[in-house]
Amino acid sequence: MEYNVGTYDVAVVGAGHAGCEAALATSRMGLKTVVFAINLESIALMACNPSIGGPGKGNLVREIDALGGQMARNVDKNLIQMRMLNTKKGPAVRALRAQLDKRAYSISMKYTLECQENLDIVQEEVVRILVEGERVAGVVTKTGGIYKAKAVIITTGVYLRGRVVIGDVSYSSGPSGLFPANELSKSLESLGFELGRFKTGTPPRIHRDSVDFSKMIVQPGDDVIIPFSYATDKIDREQIPCWLTYTNEVTHKIITDNLYRAPLYTGEIKGTGPRYCPSVEMKVVNFKDKTSHQIFIEPEGVNNKEMYVQGLSTSLPADVQIAMTRSIKGLENAKIMRFGYAIEYDYVVPTQLKPTLESKAIQGLYMAGQVNGTSGYEEAAAQGLIAGINAALKIKEKEPLILSRSDAYIGVLIDDLVTKGVNEPYRVLTSRAEYRLLLRHDNADLRLMDIGYKVGLISDKMYKKFLEKKTMIENEIERLRSTKITPTAQTNEMLSQLETATINTPSSLAELLKRPELDYEKIKILDDLRKPLPKEVIEQVEIAIAYEGYIKRQIAEVEQFKKMENRKIPADIDYDEVYGLSFEGREKLKKVKPISIGQASRISGVNPSDITVLMIYLETKRRKSKS
Repeated sequence: MEYNVGTYDVAVVGAGHAGCEAALATSRMGLKTVVFAINLESIALMACNPSIGGPGKGNLVREIDALGGQMARNVDKNLIQMRMLNTKKGPAVRALRAQLDKRAYSISMKYTLECQENLDIVQEEVVRILVEGERVAGVVTKTGGIYKAKAVIITTGVYLRGRVVIGDVSYSSGPSGLFPANELSKSLESLGFELGRFKTGTPPRIHRDSVDFSKMIVQPGDDVIIPFSYATDKIDREQIPCWLTYTNEVTHKIITDNLYRAPLYTGEIKGTGPRYCPSVEMKVVNFKDKTSHQIFIEPEGVNNKEMYVQGLSTSLPADVQIAMTRSIKGLENAKIMRFGYAIEYDYVVPTQLKPTLESKAIQGLYMAGQVNGTSGYEEAAAQGLIAGINAALKIKEKEPLILSRSDAYIGVLIDDLVTKGVNEPYRVLTSRAEYRLLLRHDNADLRLMDIGYKVGLISDKMYKKFLEKKTMIENEIERLRSTKITPTAQTNEMLSQLETATINTPSSLAELLKRPELDYEKIKILDDLRKPLPKEVIEQVEIAIAYEGYIKRQIAEVEQFKKMENRKIPADIDYDEVYGLSFEGREKLKKVKPISIGQASRISGVNPSDITVLMIYLETKRRKSKS
C-alpha cells in the first residue's frame, strides 16, 4: 500500500560520495531536500581503497572544494597521511593524495548531513521514479512511501542489481555486504533508459598484527601536510605510514594455476571491468614478462586493525586468495579479515544526459556518480555536486552551470561522459585534459571560486580570503615585472653566487625568475623591496612567471576552442534535413544531441567533413532567418 510522506524540492537517491555532495548542494542553496540511503551506516562509504586524491583525481577534489563542496573538508578532518605526488615533475601533474580513516570519514560526513538545514535523511530503498508527462514528479520507496519532488537526482553507485562474485560463489549484494537495489533498474528501463553492465573489484583486507613490516619498505607521509581544502589553514597531526612490498613468481604461479577457477576467465563475470585498476589475475595474464607487481599495505583507520592490500584486487576463490596473499614477502602469516570480491552492477549509458547531467528525456531527472559509468569516489563527488547545483538552478529558473573542458577537470569528466559515452568504467586521468597546465591542482580556487560564490556555496568569509589572495598574487607578479636589476659588479657577483649567468643589460626580477636554476627564495638577495607573502601566493607567482610562455600558448588554444563551443546548435535541429552528413555521423548526432559545434566535433563517429557540412547548414539557416 502506498502512502504520501511529503513534498520536497529535491530527492536524492543514494548517499554515497555523489549523493552527499548533491544533497548538501541543493539544501545549502535553500531547497528542501531529502536523501535516501539503503543503510544510514553506508553514508559516504569508502567501499574500496582508503584514499582520496592522486593525479587528476586530486584536481577534482580541489575543484569540488573551490565550488563549495564538502569532500576536501572531510578529507582534512579524517586523514591519517598526506603526500604530494609527482613533486619532481611539472605543476600540471602534481596532486595531493590522502590516506583516510574510512570509518571516521563516513561518520563525519553523516554528521555533516544530519546538521544541514533543509535536509532530511531517510533509510529507505527507492524502487520507482514518478513521472508526470515529460517531467519527474518524485519517488516511491520499497515500503510504499511517496515523496513528491520537483527534481530527482539518481546517485546509486554500484547498487543497481548488484551481484558479488568470489570464485564460483555469487550472490545478489551491494558493496561490503550491504543490500543491493534490485527494483530501481526496472523503473529506469520502463522509462526508456538504456542500461549497461560494469564490474569493479576490491582486494582482501588483512589483520595488522599478522603482517611482518620489517620485510617491507616504509612509505611515510610528507613532513609538512598541505591541506586539501582551501578552508583549512593548517593540519598538524601524527601521520601513519603505508608499506610497500611486491608479488613474486610464486604468487604468479598460484594465480596462473588457478585461472580455470577465476570468474573473469570462466565467463561467470559478464560486466566490463576498469582498465586502469585491473585485478591481480589480469595483471599476471596481461604482463607475463613482469616477475613482480607493487603491493601497498594501507591502514584503513586509527582505531581498527584492518589493512587494505592495494594492488591485489581479485575475485579468485577464497582458498586461492589465502595462498597468493601468504606468498608475498611480509605477508607469510597474513590473516584475511575480508576476502576480495568482484561486483557487477547496472549503469545508465551517459550519452542520454545533457552536460548539466539532466536526462534528455525527462525534465528534472539527474544522474551522477558510478551510475553514469565512472569509477572512483572523486569522479562521483564531482558529478554529484554539479547535478545538485544544476537541479537547484533549474528549480530557481536560473541559467545552468556547464563547466567546459578548459574550465576544470570536472568539465573534462562530464563532457567525456555525455559526448563520448563509456565502454569501461571511466577514470579521470591528466592525459584526458588538453589544457592541463591551466587546470592545475594548485589553482582550482582561482579558476572556480567565483562560480562557487555566485551559486551560493562559498561563504562571504571564504570569498573575502580568496580575493585577498588573488590580489596579492597579481600585485606581486606586477612588482616582479617592474622591478629592474642593473648589471653592477655587486649584482653580477650575487648572480654568480646563485650559479646563474650574469647580466649585461637591466633585467627584471621576473625575467630572472624564469631561469630554471632560480626560484623565488633564491632571488631574495637581489630584492630589497620584498615583503613576506603566504606560501600559496609565492607558489602561484612562481608558476605564473616560470611557465608564462606555455600558459600563454594554452590560453590561445583555449580561445580557439571557445569559438567552437560558442557556436551553438539549436535544440530543435532536424539532422535528417542536413544534406551531406555521413550515415554514422547523422545517427550519432541524433543520439547525443550536442549543444555546440565543439561538442559535436568530439563525438566518436562524427568526422571533420560532417562538422563542415553541419556548420554550412547552420550558417545558411542563420542567414535565411535574417533575410
